[in-house]
Amino acid sequence: MTQQMSRATIDGVELEYQQLGSGEPVVLVHAGIFSDFFTPLVEQPALAGRYRIVNYHRVGCAGSSRASGPLSIAQEALHCRSLMRHLGIKKAHIVGHSNSGNLVLQLALDAPETVHSLVVEEPALMTVPSAQTARAFLGAAIQQYRAGDKAGALDTFLKGTCGPDYRAAVDAALPGAIARYAADADTFFGQQLPAMQQWSFGPAEASRITQPVLAVIGERSRQLSPIWDERQELLLSWLRNAEPFVLPKATHLLQVENPRDMAEGLAAFFARYPCRNDQ
Repeated sequence: MTQQMSRATIDGVELEYQQLGSGEPVVLVHAGIFSDFFTPLVEQPALAGRYRIVNYHRVGCAGSSRASGPLSIAQEALHCRSLMRHLGIKKAHIVGHSNSGNLVLQLALDAPETVHSLVVEEPALMTVPSAQTARAFLGAAIQQYRAGDKAGALDTFLKGTCGPDYRAAVDAALPGAIARYAADADTFFGQQLPAMQQWSFGPAEASRITQPVLAVIGERSRQLSPIWDERQELLLSWLRNAEPFVLPKATHLLQVENPRDMAEGLAAFFARYPCRNDQ
C-alpha cells in the first residue's frame, strides 16, 4: 500500500490498518493472504472522499503479527469486531472477499449489532457439488506446500480459483505482490485453509442474518467454473435480504481487475442502505 499503515494491539495480536476518507464507515476484509487485493478499489472516485474506509491486514498477513496454533474464522471475526471498537466504529458496511466472505458472514452471526450491511464477494462455501473440483486443486497445492514449494503452491491455488491468466492481472494492478503473498503462505496453508474447511454455514445460520447483503460474483468467474454460480445461488436462496451483483470483466480477482465498476456497485448499494446515524 502506498499510504503508511497504523497499528493496533487487540485480542493479543497486532493488526496494521489504514483509514481513508470520512463519512459512513466501510470495513474491508481482504481475501486470504492477499493483503492488498482492495488497494485498487479504495482510491476509486465512487468511494474516495465519500466514506470512511478501514482497510486492515488480517493476522499473519503483511505487517500484522503472526498467531501460533490454529486460528478459526470466528477468532478472525472477533479481530474485525475488536478493531472496529478500537476505532470507535459501532456499526459499518462490511465487505469480505473469498474466505473473508466467510469471515464477514460469521461476524454478522456473532456480532449482528456491528454489521449494518454486508457485501459478500464469492465466499468460499464448500457445500456445493463443484467443491469436489476445488478440493482437487487444493490438494495439489497442499502437496506442493508440504514439499517446500510455497510459490508453486500459491500458483496452483490461484490458477484454480482465478484462472490460468491470473498472474498478468495481478502484476499489472499490484506489481511485486505475488512474492509478498508467498511470504505469508504459512498463514494460508497452516491456518486459514484448515479454518475454511472446518467452518460450517448453512440455511439455519443464514436465516439469522437479516441485514441487507450484496452477493457479488465475477462475470468471468461464471465462465471459468460452475462453483461460483452454485455458491451464488446458495447465498441468494439462504439469505433473507440478499441481492445479486455481477461484476463485469472480472474473475475471482474481482476489484483487482475491475475496481471502477466494483466501487460504483458498492456505492450504489451503500446508498440504498445508509448508516449515517449508526457511526
